[in-house]
Amino acid sequence: MILQFMASLCSCLCLVYHIDEQSILNAVSMEKDVDGFHPLNIGRLAMRGREPLFIPCTPKGCIELLHRYGFDIKGKRAVVIGRSNIVGMPAALLLQREDATVSIVHSRTKNPEEITRQADIIISAVGQPNMVRGSWIKPGAVIIDVGINPVEDAKSPRGYRLVGDVCYEEACEVASAITPVPGGVGPMTIAMLLSNTLTSAKRVHNFQ
Repeated sequence: MILQFMASLCSCLCLVYHIDEQSILNAVSMEKDVDGFHPLNIGRLAMRGREPLFIPCTPKGCIELLHRYGFDIKGKRAVVIGRSNIVGMPAALLLQREDATVSIVHSRTKNPEEITRQADIIISAVGQPNMVRGSWIKPGAVIIDVGINPVEDAKSPRGYRLVGDVCYEEACEVASAITPVPGGVGPMTIAMLLSNTLTSAKRVHNFQ
């Protein structure tokens, strides 16, 4: 029930067009920034030797997945597809902190397929259904698909189904591991939000 509530809450936290995003982010107390979006938290994430109070939930969940399943990050080539402030950029910073060699692929990147094919680890968060094909993937690569995109499906009662940024069927033939959509990164995002919230409460009450 709690997880369902948090998921519903996250889906509602969208600003209407006339509200300035930066003003809202700056107004949130850094000590209560459980989403990890405050400029000072992101700034600390980008600096060697500094620690943010909170790490953005989806990128944190991606790294946690790699750790929990025993995938070594150090020294690996990693490609992050997408450069949003919420997922792409912090994911790249976290991978750098883990001593990966990181490239970011975005809408202005030339030869994205060639760059992505060099990666041992791929994190895709671009919001384009089935953009990453099997031919983009290095054999044995690990793929974390953050995208969640509706596509028409006449067989579905809802008239659509959800797919990721990565063509799952093709990727399964090449990759050593891939997260499903839905049910992969989404639950991890919620878990990391709960973890950050617990950390915040412990700080307030001086719990170890």
